[in-house]
Amino acid sequence: MKQTVKINLDDTAKLALLGKALSVETRLDILKILCHQDMNINEIAEALSLPPSSAAAHIRVLEEAGLIKTTLQPGIRGSMKLCSKVLEQAELDLTSAYGAQERTEIIQMPIGNYVDYYVEPTCGLVGEKAPIGEEDEPRCFYHTERANAKLLWFGKGYVEYRFPNHFLKKIKERKVELSFEVCAEDHEYNLDWPSDITVWMNGIDAGTYHCPSDFGGRRGKLNPEWWPDKNTQYGELKTWTFTERGTFLDGKKLSETKLSEYALAQQEYISVRIGIKEDAKHPGGVNLFGDCFGDYEQNIKLVIFY
Repeated sequence: MKQTVKINLDDTAKLALLGKALSVETRLDILKILCHQDMNINEIAEALSLPPSSAAAHIRVLEEAGLIKTTLQPGIRGSMKLCSKVLEQAELDLTSAYGAQERTEIIQMPIGNYVDYYVEPTCGLVGEKAPIGEEDEPRCFYHTERANAKLLWFGKGYVEYRFPNHFLKKIKERKVELSFEVCAEDHEYNLDWPSDITVWMNGIDAGTYHCPSDFGGRRGKLNPEWWPDKNTQYGELKTWTFTERGTFLDGKKLSETKLSEYALAQQEYISVRIGIKEDAKHPGGVNLFGDCFGDYEQNIKLVIFY
């Protein structure tokens, strides 16, 4: 299916790739011949009197810019790459929001302020000065002191938070960032313990962080003195970004799901769920750090740009 894209000067990365792709006459010739039919790399090379290796290099640049796609097709000797043009029209808007006054709404959510959960051991909660409830007892996640939790962990399941969205009645969000410190969960720290940790925003899968470890071996920078050295010590600060160009994790695109598709203003709150999928390849649990454990002095932070 042919696509149409709109690009302005703020789409820096996409604009750079497009400019590079269209800056060489040979690549323009490739696009011209693909307007009429799909061709494999050898056919393109023959049509333009190019070495196949040069044709393949040009094809790669065009594919990175999103102008064409390649698919593997069976050939006489193994498989071959069939090239198809996918972008029908590109609209360039020479405007930018750079220099305009941008505002943000920042919400810091304490990790104990979850409104729903399902957890399986290992699991637990601790505050700044002491544990909260009994370790490895899921029912303690309903403990009356849970709002004071500064570190929580679970082997399977999820925790769900609800962020206020009343201000979205008066503004239009341009970009949203969700960040928190997190790592995998073994009983004690384990550097060889991967976990696939997923975020859901308003019930939509916003992508998975493939965490390599339950981090330890050195103390977390913020950990209180009473916290044992053998336990999990710190995590990694991960940032999900939601824009009209898609959903990103630490700048890497996870999906084509646009910010508008999450419908942040449509419900009475913004739901954020953090957990492990039932069919996760690496169901290695979750440690979620608050503002006085781990390495980063923050809770779960939602930043809305408008």
